[in-house]
Amino acid sequence: MLEGMTEVVVDAQRLRCAYGDFVAVRDVSFSVRRGELFALLGTNGAGKTTTMETLEGHRAPTEGTVRVLGHDPFADRALVHGRCGIMLQSSGFAGDLTVRETALLWSRVVTRKSSVDEQLERLGLAHRTDVKVKQLSGGERRRLDLVLATLGKPELLFLDEPTTGLDPESRQATWDLVGELLADGTTVVLTTHYLEEAERLAHRLAIMHEGRIAVAGSLADVLSRYRARIDFRVSAWNGERPATLPALPDLTGEVDPDRLAEGRVQIDTSDLQKDLETVLGWARTHALKLHSLSARHASLDEVFRDVVESTQPAEVVV
Repeated sequence: MLEGMTEVVVDAQRLRCAYGDFVAVRDVSFSVRRGELFALLGTNGAGKTTTMETLEGHRAPTEGTVRVLGHDPFADRALVHGRCGIMLQSSGFAGDLTVRETALLWSRVVTRKSSVDEQLERLGLAHRTDVKVKQLSGGERRRLDLVLATLGKPELLFLDEPTTGLDPESRQATWDLVGELLADGTTVVLTTHYLEEAERLAHRLAIMHEGRIAVAGSLADVLSRYRARIDFRVSAWNGERPATLPALPDLTGEVDPDRLAEGRVQIDTSDLQKDLETVLGWARTHALKLHSLSARHASLDEVFRDVVESTQPAEVVV
């Protein structure tokens, strides 16, 4: 946990949200501390958007409690919304207004002022200020969404799929801006389908599946629950594959027999450094060359796929 991240800004306890007989969110609890970026991940239909809408005060929970900046965001929305910035998955812009007119109009309703022109410049829209919104590309509209969400210098920023449809340069500019906001003390709640985005930006995260939180914690906490992997092919130094593979040494990890039958060695291990050192010593002793050698810790993508494919709820890391 980063120093100073102790004050809870968002708190959801035993949250349940239903649409008639359909329960979209089931017994969800988590908190977000001031100054951190919390990423809420999950498949389509996992309950992320419903959870975000509840935190933003657009709907009341069916059961459970939500507090945002110390208030009920639905009942006390006037006290909450002036301190928050919200970037929805899609926005209803007035198509005949220009980019600058749209930003100026929005700047008049936020309580904390910032420079419209500076924000447009930061997100690469300065050259489009006189263009009507309906003439913008999808990626440009997403950037305008982010301009409006951050115009009021919010204490708390909700970002719902902020980089969908953006090119790599615009995505990088968005990440840079979010990093600057975090450095200035803004708290961010993010949903995204880009796992790289969550790995890069999030202090803590939660993965939802079928309306529940399957796993949550810091990125290091979440990844540490999964084994690292060593993977390689073997040949002699003359390039020929040995007729028989010398017996592998004792390892802390396990060798995948199916990959071994295919001519590859894959080791899943809880002690990556120790087993990698052992493998390299084994190769040196037997004059073997290791091709396509990779040694890596588990990725968020592997955790995500494991959550989706698992039939049993995972243990939540607090």
